[in-house]
Amino acid sequence: MNLSVRSLALSCAICLPLAGQKVDVPRAWDDAALKDWATPIAALGLRPSHFSAAEYYASPVDNYRTYPVYAAGREPAGYWERLQNAKPVPLFDAAAVKTKADWIAAGKRVFEEGDIGSFRRYEPALMEEWHKASSPRIAAMKPRKDGSIPGARWVVTPRGLALTTENCTVCHRRELSDAQLMDGPGMNDVTAFSVAGAVTNVPGMATIQLPGDSEQMGIWRSFAAPWIKDDAHGVLKTMSPQQTGPIFLAAFGPNLTPRWSGSILYPAKIPDLIALKGQKYIDHTGTHRYRGPGDIMRYAAMVTYSDKSDFGPHRMLTDEQRKIPYHLPDEALYAMALYIESLQPPPNPNAGVPQAAAGQKIFQREGCAGCHTPPFYTNGKLTLADGFTPPQELAREYDILPISVKTDPALALKTRKGTGFYKVPSLRGLWYRGRYLHDGALTTLEEMFDPARLKADFVPSGFKGIDKQRAVPGHEFGLQISAADRQALIAFLRSL
Repeated sequence: MNLSVRSLALSCAICLPLAGQKVDVPRAWDDAALKDWATPIAALGLRPSHFSAAEYYASPVDNYRTYPVYAAGREPAGYWERLQNAKPVPLFDAAAVKTKADWIAAGKRVFEEGDIGSFRRYEPALMEEWHKASSPRIAAMKPRKDGSIPGARWVVTPRGLALTTENCTVCHRRELSDAQLMDGPGMNDVTAFSVAGAVTNVPGMATIQLPGDSEQMGIWRSFAAPWIKDDAHGVLKTMSPQQTGPIFLAAFGPNLTPRWSGSILYPAKIPDLIALKGQKYIDHTGTHRYRGPGDIMRYAAMVTYSDKSDFGPHRMLTDEQRKIPYHLPDEALYAMALYIESLQPPPNPNAGVPQAAAGQKIFQREGCAGCHTPPFYTNGKLTLADGFTPPQELAREYDILPISVKTDPALALKTRKGTGFYKVPSLRGLWYRGRYLHDGALTTLEEMFDPARLKADFVPSGFKGIDKQRAVPGHEFGLQISAADRQALIAFLRSL
C-alpha cells in the first residue's frame, strides 16, 4: 500500500526504516500536538485556532514533481517536448527511502522542487509566454547559472502541464557570490517574488486571490488584525492599488517580505532556517513551539495551504475561502523537516581573523553570552516586547527571559504575529545573513553598533518604511564601548 495513503488511514504514527532502525513519522496535523502549539496573541489572550486533523486529512493528497522554467535561449534541446508528453511523477517516492541519507535527500527534493499548488496556472497563453520567456517582464528576470528562472516551475499533474511557483526556495534560498545556491537563509534578491506576482497576478506573494474578494479585500484579509484598537491595517480595505503600491514596495526587498498573516506596515525579515538549531520557538515573535521535526512539518503545512486564520471570534476568511485545498503526504513533510534540520552554515571566511579573539573577550566581558549562549549563541528563550507584561500563567508555561531589549514592538503587538514576545536570535551565521533585527532595518554590523541609529533622522540601509528615515531603537548593548572594542567585537561576531 502506498505510504501516503496509509498515512491517512492510520491513527498512530507510521514506523519506517531510518538508518537501520525504526522511526515514527509524526502526523503533520495532530490534534494533541496542535492544542498548545501556537503562542497566544497578546491582545486577545487566546491562541489562533487550527483546522482539525479530520478536516486536514479529508483534503486531497498532492505529491507531484516539478521542473525548471528556463530563460530565453537557455532551455535544453527537446525539453519542452518531453514536458508535453510527461506523466505525473511523485515528488516524494516512498520506495526510494531506506536510510537516513535517503530521507534527507528526499527532503532536499521536497524543499527545492515543492510548489504552491494553489498558484498553478493552466492557461495556454500564459504558459506559452513563460515557455518563450521573451516578454519584457520575464526577460528582465535574472536567470540562475543553469539558465533557470528563480521561483518559476513547471508541474505535471493529472490535469496536465501547469505553470507554478517554488514554495520553500522562494524565500529560503541564497545565491552566493560564486553563483552557488545555499538553502536555509533568506533570499538575496526579489526575482522570485516578481515571478510569483507575474504567475498569480498578485503583488509579490503577500496576498492570495480569494474567491469572492476584490484585490483590496484580499490585501486586508492578508494582514488585518481587527482586535487591535485603531488597527493600522484597517484602511487597506478601502485603499486603491495606487495607494497601497508604495507601501508594498517599501515592505519588499532582499531577505524581506510581508507574507500572509504578516504585515506590509511592520514587515519581518525572512528567518534563516539554519538558525533553528538551539531554538525552542519558530518565527521572530515565537508564534509556535519548536519541539522537533513534527513542528517543522505542521508549520510548513500551515503557511502553505492550511492556515485557518481564526483568531478567537475574528474569522479572517469566509466559509468559501476557509478550506484546505490539498495536503502533502506526511512522509514528504517529514523528509523535508529532516533536511532542514540537517542544514549547516557554509565555511566561514572570517574564521581565524586576529581581532576575533579579542572580540570574544569583549563578548564575554559585556555579558552577551547570557542571552546568546554558545554553542548556538542563543539561549532559545523569549524576551518581552517593549510595553508587554505577560500573564502569570503564560510566564509559567513558556521559557521567558523577563526583560525587554526595547526594539520596535510593532510586529509583536500590532499584528497577527503579536505574541508580545521576540525570541532571542542565534548569532551563528551573522556574516552571511545581511539583515539584522527582526524587521531587517540594518544590513551591516557596523550599522547595528552605530549610536546614530537611535536618532529620528537616521536613514537605515534596510527596511525604511514610507518615510525613508526613522530611528532604529533597542538592543543598545555595545553602543557605548570604544571604537577599537567595537571593531574587535564585530570581528568576533562575523567569525561565528
